[in-house]
Amino acid sequence: MKKPIIISVFFFLMASSLFPQAGYSEISSMPGAFSRLGFGARGIGMGNAMSSITEGNLVSYYNPALSAFQQDNSFAASYSFLSLDRTLNFLNFTKRFELKSKSQDTAKRQVRTPGLSFGIINAGVTKIDGRDNQGMQTGDLSTSENQFFLSFSNRFSEKLAIGLAVKFYYFKLYEKITTSGIGFDIGALYTLNERMNLSLVLTDLNSKYKWDTAPVRQESGKTTENKFPIGKKVGLSYRIPEYKIIASAEFEGYGKGANFLRFGAEYNIYDQLFLRGGIDKFNLSNKDYPARPAVGFSYFKKLSGFIAGIDYAFVPEPYSSSGEHILGINVNF
Repeated sequence: MKKPIIISVFFFLMASSLFPQAGYSEISSMPGAFSRLGFGARGIGMGNAMSSITEGNLVSYYNPALSAFQQDNSFAASYSFLSLDRTLNFLNFTKRFELKSKSQDTAKRQVRTPGLSFGIINAGVTKIDGRDNQGMQTGDLSTSENQFFLSFSNRFSEKLAIGLAVKFYYFKLYEKITTSGIGFDIGALYTLNERMNLSLVLTDLNSKYKWDTAPVRQESGKTTENKFPIGKKVGLSYRIPEYKIIASAEFEGYGKGANFLRFGAEYNIYDQLFLRGGIDKFNLSNKDYPARPAVGFSYFKKLSGFIAGIDYAFVPEPYSSSGEHILGINVNF
């Protein structure tokens, strides 16, 4: 009975890709859009509803508090196959430490579990047709936008973990036109019971780009500042261990006509094979803005001294002739 249900859910998600063209939302034109698309095949395949999930390979991108729950060391890399000469790549390492208190009373000795996570998101567009004022070709242009993040977290008790992430942005737009910025994420995770987790996250505090066009336009150059929207996120996850299922839901508000709901689920259907589905960006403030359904899977293989895995996710895109394919690898050691 379980397999037909999962298959039906997957067909529903695929059918959901037939949504109308996207309506405009101010959040789409604000800086840092590439950093709000999700991280890696697992997260994107679950609709990015990941801020309260503490099982499997974890990434502090979704919640700085998560790294304290990572089992073993996790290294992950993902590459996205996109149309229109776009690129989107991910790299992450997450590790948990166990530090015992110096209490002489073994019964009262508590184990603190700090965690560390760092990663990179790289996005860009290549083969842009460059032309001068006369319309003559000057060669191909490209852009490169990057986020480098480093997060620390600590599990203060069996129920509460808090984390902080520092994010460095670097954007190369055109020749000498570049900018950079630093922002912060703050996150907390609270274990309600053995099955349920609750998460709270604030993203992109202080994140902004400062542009100076003087290197290209000389005296007519200008200096401008673009602030990133601050995200406020609340997540809830529920484990059903007897059926090997994890389900999650999340709300993220930005204002600017963008208040999103997300849903995701993961099913350990057989041994080391996991199936996933989710819906991202269900916009409560703009009904014309299409949600982003997603599906994916992972398969892991135990090898000598480590576990290797492959991840895949698919997301339809409203303005492209083809969807987004994300392929990733995982190594746990």
